Amino acid sequence: MAKTPIEIKSLARAHTDAAIKTLVGIMNQPNASEAARVAAVKELLDRGWGKATQLHGGDPDAGPVVMTWLKS
Repeated sequence: MAKTPIEIKSLARAHTDAAIKTLVGIMNQPNASEAARVAAVKELLDRGWGKATQLHGGDPDAGPVVMTWLKS
């Protein structure tokens, strides 16, 4: 029988300590690729401090977007 999303989330959370330790191990492994180390650092920071704010769409140098509602 398939597991529900809640069950899957609970199972994943049960491995939090091991996952964090693995990420720290990769981050501290001098023989790991720089890409792997950066990815581990990013995941740790995202989980500890939240993801950085991201702009969504548009040109950041352009002015504000003006929306006009047209009646049909």
